[in-house]
Amino acid sequence: MDITNFVVSARNQALLYGDYNTYHRQLAKKLHNCRKRLSIVTKNRGKFSKKDAITAEKLSENHEYLHLQLLTAERAWAHAMRFKAVHSADTKRITGRTRSHIISRLDKGARAAEHLVEVLSDSATTGASDTDILEARAYASMLRGATQFEKQSWEPCLRSYATARIIYTALSTSIKGDIFKDLLSETIDPSIRYAAYQSKVPRTLAIPTIARKAFPSSDSTLVEQINKLAPDLLKTSGSDAQKGQVGAPNAPQTITWRSREVKIEDAAIAIALASTDTATTHLAEKLASSDVILPKEMAAAYDEVLIASQDAADATKRAIDELKEEGVSQNDPRIQSLQITRTAVNYQMISWRIGRNRVLSGEHDGALLDSAPTTTRKAKKEATSRKPKTEPTGRKISRLKDKVVLYDSTLQSIDSIKELPGVAADEGLLEQLNATAKYFHALKSLSIARSHSLINQSLNALVLTKHAFDECQRSASFFSKHGASSSESSPRNIEIRQGDIQFLYNLLRGELQRCRAIVEIDNLRQKATNTTPPEARSPLVQRLFEYPAEGVDLTRLVDFPPKVDPIPVKPLFFDVAWNYIDYPGKAPAAAPEPEEKPAQQAQPQKRGWFGFGR
Repeated sequence: MDITNFVVSARNQALLYGDYNTYHRQLAKKLHNCRKRLSIVTKNRGKFSKKDAITAEKLSENHEYLHLQLLTAERAWAHAMRFKAVHSADTKRITGRTRSHIISRLDKGARAAEHLVEVLSDSATTGASDTDILEARAYASMLRGATQFEKQSWEPCLRSYATARIIYTALSTSIKGDIFKDLLSETIDPSIRYAAYQSKVPRTLAIPTIARKAFPSSDSTLVEQINKLAPDLLKTSGSDAQKGQVGAPNAPQTITWRSREVKIEDAAIAIALASTDTATTHLAEKLASSDVILPKEMAAAYDEVLIASQDAADATKRAIDELKEEGVSQNDPRIQSLQITRTAVNYQMISWRIGRNRVLSGEHDGALLDSAPTTTRKAKKEATSRKPKTEPTGRKISRLKDKVVLYDSTLQSIDSIKELPGVAADEGLLEQLNATAKYFHALKSLSIARSHSLINQSLNALVLTKHAFDECQRSASFFSKHGASSSESSPRNIEIRQGDIQFLYNLLRGELQRCRAIVEIDNLRQKATNTTPPEARSPLVQRLFEYPAEGVDLTRLVDFPPKVDPIPVKPLFFDVAWNYIDYPGKAPAAAPEPEEKPAQQAQPQKRGWFGFGR
């Protein structure tokens, strides 16, 4: 009979281009046409007579009675939703006659759906399967839950929505498709969460656990039907019975941030943190395997943990927003705990983001000039071969620019950590972040210095290298006192290892001496050029394009007495003048005889009228 698909497809089709008013009009037309097909429609201007209730015998004869009952229930639901949409913009809550009318419409729809469940329960007569009965039961429970939601009867509402959720979850194991998942995520789960909050159910319980506890286990027929589809759905596992269980086997109950432990009271946050821990374990395994060798492959391994961290941050923000909408003040302990949790999960997310940038930079965070990341396995093989190809200067500068972009992104991420709640008041964490920023500032300055060195600007390279060395020296002094907390085997994140700082410090010290030597050599060459004796210099008239930085030598304006020097002359000049210059030994050229032209017979001149010439 496919009850759920009939209802959901009709809603989606109508609400795609219209609203609940459009859906209500469409249902009225469909209901009228259905009554016509069943020959029970009231004639135009005819007296209304109440029709008999649908029975199992009628339904077995014609399944159109099923659609008639569903359309009746849906029309009542759409009517109520139309009134809610009209008054959704009101500043005050819906009260008075409007609220009573909405409740009466929802109650009418729920009664129609429940009557359909009673009719379908006689499966011997109607021929309905267990799936059809369960779908009708879930639909009726969903409408009844909406009615009790408007009445603010939270415990019956939670029971009805829990029944609908358990049934749809069981049906999703045997019926393929996303219809049940959409109903659960968009309609049922938010209603269960709000009803549980109003019923003072702890937030540490996940929605599946809440639904399992609120499910009416006394209905043996319904329990038997669900056990046929999903035998383990209603069973309470040992982990659920534990205190603080949040719906995941390894979900943490507390989170520690800067030696302060906070209890996790929201199930969504705990589940997201459990997913983050699992993704971190997978990341360590991938990086330790031999299949991941390229920087891009290593960076791709961070995607799973980044997504899980972002989900945890979103869940925390959502929990804070919900409490603020409920009017909870900032001084409330729940808000304070969530703010600490938010800082912890955001710090963790940004830390993994920085680790991904460090992996993309190359070995030793891109400190070496030849540590530019290769993009393919072929390039990796060529780089490790005996005769690696020499890269052109433009290619080297382009890779240095890519590193600078990664360092800028890392520095921006560090600045965003300082804006998290509570970080500005933590002096120890601020000092650590500043030292980490100096480390990446040193790497950035080193890359820019190398680009200047490649284009023979040694003085600029020396200044930038000296700045990088000073920044690294300050960072190394801090980490030498406090120590680095990251181990060598753990995946890279914001934590700086002691080996990386020491390697960069030694490298910059050597680079600084090298740049000083190059600048000294350039100065000696320039000095040797400027100490040329005056006799060997060209006169000023030949050096007008040079600026005399040491003054003008008035004794060497021109060469006097002038010397005979060869000058460049265009050969075309001699070719043109050959016939007009008498060179020694050249015989005079004979004048060419004029050619005689044959005399042409004079032609009589044409004249016009009256003897005038034309």
